[in-house]
This record gives sequence, C-alpha cells and structure tokens, in this order.
Amino acid sequence: CSKAIDEFLALAYHQEFGLPTVVVRLFNTVGPRQTGQYGMVIPRFVERALRNEPLIIHGTGKQARCFGYVGDIVDALIALMACPQAPGRVYNLGATEEMTIEGLADKIIAMTGSKSQKKLVSYEEAYGRPFDDMMRRIPCLDRAQQLIGYQPRTNLDEILRQVIAEK
Repeated sequence: CSKAIDEFLALAYHQEFGLPTVVVRLFNTVGPRQTGQYGMVIPRFVERALRNEPLIIHGTGKQARCFGYVGDIVDALIALMACPQAPGRVYNLGATEEMTIEGLADKIIAMTGSKSQKKLVSYEEAYGRPFDDMMRRIPCLDRAQQLIGYQPRTNLDEILRQVIAEK
C-alpha cells in the first residue's frame, strides 16, 4: 500500500505542480554481489547450493517469477530519466523469461554441480502465520518498450552464471 500511495503522490505532484516525476516498478532485479540477506532468492539459492545445503523453497515452488539483470535495468532507468516524454507515467522494468521457484532451484543445482536437495517449507512454517503470495508476477513491459525501446538483453542463464562466478 505504501508503494501505491507513493506512486499516487508522485503522479499528483506531476499533474498539480508540473514536477517531472517518473514512476518505475522494478520486478526482481538481480545480479552479482547481491546479498540474500533480505530474502532475495537467487543469491540465497546459489550460496546454499555451493555449500551443498538444502535449497529452502517457501510454499509450493510453483510460483512464477521473472528475473531482470541489474545492468539492463540501470540502462533503462537512465534512458527513462533522459526521456522528455517519460514524466507523469508508470513504467515496469524487469524481464519476461518466466521461471517457477522450483525450476530456479533445479537450474541452480545443475549449474553449480551441487548435491543440494530441495526442501519445501510452508508459508506458515516459514513466517509463523498464513501468507498470501502471488502465483505469477510477470511485468508488462510494453510502455517502456514503446517509449525507450527497452528490451531485456541478459537471460536468466547468463545472470546465474555471473552470480555463481561471483560467489
């Protein structure tokens, strides 16, 4: 809710006072040197796989996500800031290559040559309370593609290779 209110306020200031605001929604931005400390799944999975520890999957593992490379996202942010037509709109930035969390775990285990197993943990067990999670979180990139030609350039395999090499 706080993100939605911030977006509303930014757009209201743009309309009311002409403040050049660009609202960007980032979808699972990942890359080397990212920490798993705040729940980011790729660095957590890679670190555990490299130690041959179980990869903890919250929920069913069927949740689908897209992972955008930080370099692609930064380039798009710079392009949006430099574009005179960008203010006053909301843009999604991320990737469109859809992957389930369980599929991500399988891919990381294979790419690291790990002996890790997958371990499913219910949300109630993980968080001590019921938890609602979106089963699919896939960004619509049309607006950014139309305005600045945004197209994710780095696929998930390359992202994972870079993250694994950095660990």
